[in-house]
Amino acid sequence: MTDERGEHSGSGEPKVAVVTGGSSGIGLAAAEELARRGWTIALVGRDPDRLAAATDRVRAAAPDPAAVYPYRADFTVLAEVRTLAEDLRAKHPRIDVLANNAGGAFRGRTITVDGFELTMQVNHLAPFLLTNLLRDALAGGRMINTSSRVHTSGRLDPADLNSSDPRAGTMTFYGSSKQANILFATEAARRWPDITSVSFHPGVVRTNFGNDQPLVAFFYKAGIFLATPAKGAQTLVWLAEQPLDTLVQGGYYQNRRLRTAAARATDPALAADLWKATAAAVGL
Repeated sequence: MTDERGEHSGSGEPKVAVVTGGSSGIGLAAAEELARRGWTIALVGRDPDRLAAATDRVRAAAPDPAAVYPYRADFTVLAEVRTLAEDLRAKHPRIDVLANNAGGAFRGRTITVDGFELTMQVNHLAPFLLTNLLRDALAGGRMINTSSRVHTSGRLDPADLNSSDPRAGTMTFYGSSKQANILFATEAARRWPDITSVSFHPGVVRTNFGNDQPLVAFFYKAGIFLATPAKGAQTLVWLAEQPLDTLVQGGYYQNRRLRTAAARATDPALAADLWKATAAAVGL
């Protein structure tokens, strides 16, 4: 059941949040805070040991530890994303928030078993597939994509999702994928008016980001001016709990405020082209 603003209501049951990339960093911090506020949490992570430890932390924060469910899935394998969607639909027929937070920047050009550039698959293709497979469960809810201000340096080309230009490097791949996160939210807002779709920049956060690149990893773990994961998660939690009629469909947020994304990241024609190319790539 939904209320007059399109929000899930009336069942008396806790709201349900699916948080990908939930075993560390921003995802874990957001899951802990939402659990503390009484949400049911579906926590998604890749590494079994880290996911188990994260589940313990989130359960320790929750009034009802049994309302925290771990799901292991590796976004470098699209078959695992499909299995994840099946498991989530079976357990949670109604999802109030899907936080597409899993992601990273990976050194060099790596092609996944599905034939895609690794950063683009983990950061965009897999979340796009998961969201589409959960679309019915999300009706009346919201999709929140974790993007980055690095989207301004993206050179996304829907006709070349693997960024085949030999000059492309780690940050080109990453910037393009973060641009895709915003474009996905922009086009989802147009196609799915019954789902509130937004994206946000969490700030530069002290996390495990870039852990396959020693210098990058050191910066993101030791930088004294970086925000804590809890600080970075504040906008995600805020977007999850704000009344829907106060949020802008397709909006891009930072520090709990609506911001202006780069023009290319909100271009309607580019957003439509990206959706079509991505749907074809993941077999939708």
